Amino acid sequence: MKSSAHRKELGQFLKARRAELSPRTVGLPETDRRRRVAGLRRDEVAVLAAISVDYYTRLEQGRKAPSSSVLAELVRVLHLSDDQRDRLFELAGKEAGRARRRAPQKAHPRLCTVLNELNVTPGVILGRHLDILAWNPMAATLFGTDFATVPQQQRNYVRQLFDVPAMRTLYVDWEDSARNAVAVLRQQAAACPDDRRLADLVGELSVKDDQFRQWWGGHPVVPRTGGTKVFHHPVAGELSLAWDTFTCMTDPDQQLIVWSAEPDSRTYEGLRFLSSWAAPPS
Repeated sequence: MKSSAHRKELGQFLKARRAELSPRTVGLPETDRRRRVAGLRRDEVAVLAAISVDYYTRLEQGRKAPSSSVLAELVRVLHLSDDQRDRLFELAGKEAGRARRRAPQKAHPRLCTVLNELNVTPGVILGRHLDILAWNPMAATLFGTDFATVPQQQRNYVRQLFDVPAMRTLYVDWEDSARNAVAVLRQQAAACPDDRRLADLVGELSVKDDQFRQWWGGHPVVPRTGGTKVFHHPVAGELSLAWDTFTCMTDPDQQLIVWSAEPDSRTYEGLRFLSSWAAPPS
């Protein structure tokens, strides 16, 4: 921060923007008929930005210099325009620039080769923000979704978890899977605070889903890259599948996720049964 004057002006900027927003604008329930302050309360902004109320209070009072990652969260929470974002970063004495929109990813050919060789094992290739870049017929059958019919901008694993009601019953422990997905997004947000598409995704899900908003603003969780998941499939019944993550060495932003079962196990037989239902390759 350049000076105490800049910190004070930054605090005034935050306070003014907070007063312009209603709880409904940011996806919070309007339970209080008589609110003591116009717009959002400090504690509401702090929760949505995943910072402590004391930290945010000191920002508004001009007693704290925020990090770039905190500024990026405040941009999302306060629904700032690009011009407002640049002003916020300027007041904080940070290099801002425009929020980046990266070019759409394409699945790496080598990962696709491996994916297409999996005849009984469901698999998907996930990119940045857990976008679904490619999938095999078994994955489409396991999740009951022909991803080819899903618009590319909506073809996202986290969005599927929270937006598709069938996913909540397919995963026996849906909450654990959803929390882990949120943890992955938080990790990516910390690494890329200026990624506009990620900010848009987080903002949209925060408004639409109370659980997503609560977990995003809660204590950080270390994401896992493997384990066991139990599915309650409407056709094959209960499937206990080991899941593993394989990172593409030539493009670390891409990962192959597979769900497998021990040969001759009941779950493996269930996968073989599902393979007869599998659609043509994507």
